Amino acid sequence: MAFTHIQIFLIVSLISSICFSNTLSRPLDNELIMRKRYNEWMAQHGRAYTDMKVKDNRYVVFKSNVERIERLNNVPGGRTFKLAVNQFADLTNDEFRSMYTGYKGNSMFSSRSGITATPFRYQNISAGALPISVDWRKKGAVTPIKDQGSCGCCWAFSAVAAIEGATQIKKGKLISLSEQQLVDCDTKNFGCGGGWMDTAFEYIMGNGGITTESNYPYKGEDATCNSMKTNLKATSITGYEDVPVNNEKALMNAVAHQPVSIAIEGGGFDFQFYSSGVFTGECTTDLDHAVTAIGYGESNNGLKYWIIKNSWGTSWGENGYIRIQKDVTEKGLCGLAMKASYPTI
Repeated sequence: MAFTHIQIFLIVSLISSICFSNTLSRPLDNELIMRKRYNEWMAQHGRAYTDMKVKDNRYVVFKSNVERIERLNNVPGGRTFKLAVNQFADLTNDEFRSMYTGYKGNSMFSSRSGITATPFRYQNISAGALPISVDWRKKGAVTPIKDQGSCGCCWAFSAVAAIEGATQIKKGKLISLSEQQLVDCDTKNFGCGGGWMDTAFEYIMGNGGITTESNYPYKGEDATCNSMKTNLKATSITGYEDVPVNNEKALMNAVAHQPVSIAIEGGGFDFQFYSSGVFTGECTTDLDHAVTAIGYGESNNGLKYWIIKNSWGTSWGENGYIRIQKDVTEKGLCGLAMKASYPTI
């Protein structure tokens, strides 16, 4: 069957029109899918906006984060860890860093921490005397994951977790202790405005102890110190010790014996959306977040890691925890060996 020039022109025009239409529909379909994901994410995390402009602005941030997460998860050759869309997905990284960290940083070391620390007791332990792996969760010395919310008091959660662990190891009883007492009553720190773990230890020493979480529950905001509640002390500490700086071997010695408060740079994009695996992502040594080292181990492919308890709830990371690569640099990945300390009981 022979086609006329007009028929051929019409057929070519029709095919071109179909192809052009399909090309246009792909971005539209992707946008509809992303909008649907955003609405589902909002429902899951309880977000509601009365101002449509604010909602649309947050959508732009959400979309950018989701696209970057998916791009990083699919880099050629893969990475040792995965990112995921979590409760922080509508925040820019600057917003996230300002809201969910709270360690006061490197510049304050000399003037605000280590003031009355006693000598490091685990200095002379040989590597051969240490267990190959440690996980204080398995030994009953770690309370369930907590959530600091948007109050920048990670320093309180880090200090409390270390004291909870030390108390269980010494006395055989795991007690959830009060971060809110530190937020409200430790006047040398700055509550939701940030602080230091060593200063928190000093407050607890001076106060003669710290009360339970149930007696002085967490509010996630600065409040007036309730001295009546602080009088009911659940445990006390005799002092604290600083781990030698920039020394992962010394840190390992300490963590083998008890949970340890550490400072890290935890405000980066990879940290914001960490989901699983051994973290080997981008970070600096500009310390801005406080967490607790509760163990160490080695993956099936021989990658050594630290087990870290965070305070961003169970929907972040590996049910609230992160494994960070071990024995990387002198200062530790993300600066984790730069400022570590633990309480003594």
